Amino acid sequence: MTVEASPNILLAMSTATDTTVLDVWLELCDNPRFQGIPYKIETDENGRILMSPTQNYHGYFASRINRLLEKLMPNGTTGNEVAVVTTKGIKVPDSVWVSPERYQRTFSEAACSIAPEVCVEILSRGNSEREVEDKRVLYLAAGALEVWVCDAHGSIRFFISEGEAPQSRICPRFPRNIKPSGA
Repeated sequence: MTVEASPNILLAMSTATDTTVLDVWLELCDNPRFQGIPYKIETDENGRILMSPTQNYHGYFASRINRLLEKLMPNGTTGNEVAVVTTKGIKVPDSVWVSPERYQRTFSEAACSIAPEVCVEILSRGNSEREVEDKRVLYLAAGALEVWVCDAHGSIRFFISEGEAPQSRICPRFPRNIKPSGA
């Protein structure tokens, strides 16, 4: 779903520099029209607001991924829907793992100036292959070391800058298939 923002948001986004993108992102975050909606909000390179409705499995898998990362890599921090500045607007991975160093650098930012080391996208029915590939490239270009893609059945694929990897290099014990808690 694409929602048109106010003309000043669209104008700012269409002529955006990194600073302007962040200013516009803050305006969106503070706008009461977007508070409490059951969608993930991102922006594209044209300044359009992208809203993605999800089904329950999406949230369950995000929670499960975070718990596994916290168990297997307790020295970092996990998060959900942490905004990342990319060359094509603000993108929001479903789950992330970030080192203490990047956490300190990005915690107070409106959107991460450098991507968390691990960015995870959980596929929804509406995701196209092209969209997922674009996000992988954008997260890696923004500084992610790995991008993981989890499908609706809990199968996970791991990507690094060179392409798909057989397992995570950062967290080699992370399983290629997960089940949400309670399954």
